[in-house]
Amino acid sequence: MTNGTAQDQALQNGGSPKLHNAMWPGLVGKGPDSEPPISLERMLELTAKARVGERRFDGVDLFMAEPHTPSGASRDELERLADKLGELDLVVGSCVAPVWEPVGGGSAMGSGEERRKFLARVRESCEAMATLRELGVRSYGVIRIDSAAGVADWAQDPAGNTRRIAETWRQAADIAEGFGERLAAEGEICWGGMHSWRHMLDLLEETGRPDTVGFQADMAHTLLYTLSPNAPEHALVDSAAALDDAAALDEAYGKVADALRPWTIDFHVAQNDATIKGSGSHDKTGKHCTADDADGKLDIARHAGLWLRGDDGEPTGAVRHICWDGCMFPNATLEDQATWDNILAAMVAVQEAHGRAGGSA
Repeated sequence: MTNGTAQDQALQNGGSPKLHNAMWPGLVGKGPDSEPPISLERMLELTAKARVGERRFDGVDLFMAEPHTPSGASRDELERLADKLGELDLVVGSCVAPVWEPVGGGSAMGSGEERRKFLARVRESCEAMATLRELGVRSYGVIRIDSAAGVADWAQDPAGNTRRIAETWRQAADIAEGFGERLAAEGEICWGGMHSWRHMLDLLEETGRPDTVGFQADMAHTLLYTLSPNAPEHALVDSAAALDDAAALDEAYGKVADALRPWTIDFHVAQNDATIKGSGSHDKTGKHCTADDADGKLDIARHAGLWLRGDDGEPTGAVRHICWDGCMFPNATLEDQATWDNILAAMVAVQEAHGRAGGSA
């Protein structure tokens, strides 16, 4: 970290990476069996109001699904969104393509029809992001994807299913390139073919489109790669308790980052207590924690450096913005402005530790 008022002022006035907030915490885990979703308008307001001194969020990342902005949104809908963003002095970075069956997508390793639905949602998301770029509220970011497939289904034919996912991703890459976009696969232990750090690397290499298809590193999800509950053969520690040892955590998490950092084109700041939820051997996943959770295993600012700095210790400049990701929080937590102030403070700490002055990336 570079110290001094000049660096601090430079970062405040346009340093990089830019600081974004995710909009999907208002959607993920919400619905008829839980709490009601929080509207996009309310999430934007909470983001715009967050402050740490004079610092604020630069922008947001979107989930392209109802009841927020659907991937097939009309130009009028996107113009209204752009106007709202302009009023709040925010921009758009990355977006999550709704590639899963419940929101109109389909498995990347599924039937021909399922794969066509996957690709259609990617195309719609690319079109929406191109429109927002044209409207002047987006100049960087990627389209986020995954396999949209479960681990149990993938395990029925590991090699064949990895090939099918890679084939679908290559087709998605062709679509993205037509819009000048890149795709980032978010590694998470619940997605088939992406459920361990080793399987994730194999899938990226099988896809073979490094200029267009890269990795999205979420600090919470990638921490669980060290435990690898859905692929025990790739585990780097034997229990969550082992991560309480700073040296063991740094070694294991550093190995994950070293393997996937060369592919990383999008980055989520997050916290995790290494709790594994779910049941059975093929549907375990983890959960995010608030930025100031005392049970969080990560030193957020320090461990972010494993992803944002290269082997030479210098910032890689591979991402132009970083985004907070924290899902499954109660609405009372999400509606508390202090939650977002604390999150922003964590984001600022990451930027100051690993960013570059003046906006170069």
